Amino acid sequence: MRRISLGKSGIEVSKIGMGAMQASSEWVTDDDEIVEAIVKSSDLGVNLVDTAEGYGKGHSEEVVGRAIARVGRENLVVATKVAGLHLRHDDVLKACRASLARLGIKKIDLYQIHSPNPWEQIPLKHTMKAMEELYAEGKIGAIGVSNFAVRDLEEARGYLSKTDIVSNQVRYNLLERQIEEEVIPYCKKNGITVLAWSPLAQGVLTGKYGPRRLPVKNTRADNPLFFKHNLVAARHLLSVLGTIGKNHGKSESQVALNWLGSGKPVVPIPGARNAEQAEQNALSVGWSITRDEANEIELACKRLKLDYFPR
Repeated sequence: MRRISLGKSGIEVSKIGMGAMQASSEWVTDDDEIVEAIVKSSDLGVNLVDTAEGYGKGHSEEVVGRAIARVGRENLVVATKVAGLHLRHDDVLKACRASLARLGIKKIDLYQIHSPNPWEQIPLKHTMKAMEELYAEGKIGAIGVSNFAVRDLEEARGYLSKTDIVSNQVRYNLLERQIEEEVIPYCKKNGITVLAWSPLAQGVLTGKYGPRRLPVKNTRADNPLFFKHNLVAARHLLSVLGTIGKNHGKSESQVALNWLGSGKPVVPIPGARNAEQAEQNALSVGWSITRDEANEIELACKRLKLDYFPR
């Protein structure tokens, strides 16, 4: 599988990763299947696995730790995140130690700030100092952030002297493309890799859901993308993805994931509940949509009108 450098870190990551948010008691109860999904991903060349201390109060990190023991530490680039509530200097150091213990490793390859925390008014300067200390001590291999706007990136980078931010993990998919205006151009200019969370729009882009196939009452049910009128609006785009997919022997979701990384410094990190889903995700890269197909997708997106208010 093709690999790219994670920012300017020199760390090589696969063109698609695996998000382990599903390895949380809030999402799924079968930890064994998540472990098998990570193992299958690794077998297919996916080496980036992303988790966080906030996923199931550390449970996801423990499950990823089990997978690391199966796959071998040298075969995975391990990314995790410090929660927004732990951004004070000493809290960052303490959170890192706890994550290392749950993961069962001595070094986190990519340690990310899960999100800014404007509510407690924690100075970002203190957070970045702690992150750089961890980097200097060899406890982490690179510093990343998540859900940072350009102004946040610039401020955070300004407090670093020994290294730089290598990645920004943000929501990005064919239905939610707001980061294309400022964040992606900034990251591309400054050598920062974009890790795309929710790359399939929580499943809308898989074709699994529709006006007559609404999600049961869970986190999806509160997402405006799952309003019936938005699922209707997305049908044309899904039809285009399906037609393109048939040309390549791929599914709608595989085309959507492939599009994300085409010509952009973007690595999608879809989740997988089992080995079968992990395999489908991994097979979304290693081939390319054509320029004409990319244009068809753009036209379908321009026609798409989403309404984020219930009707």
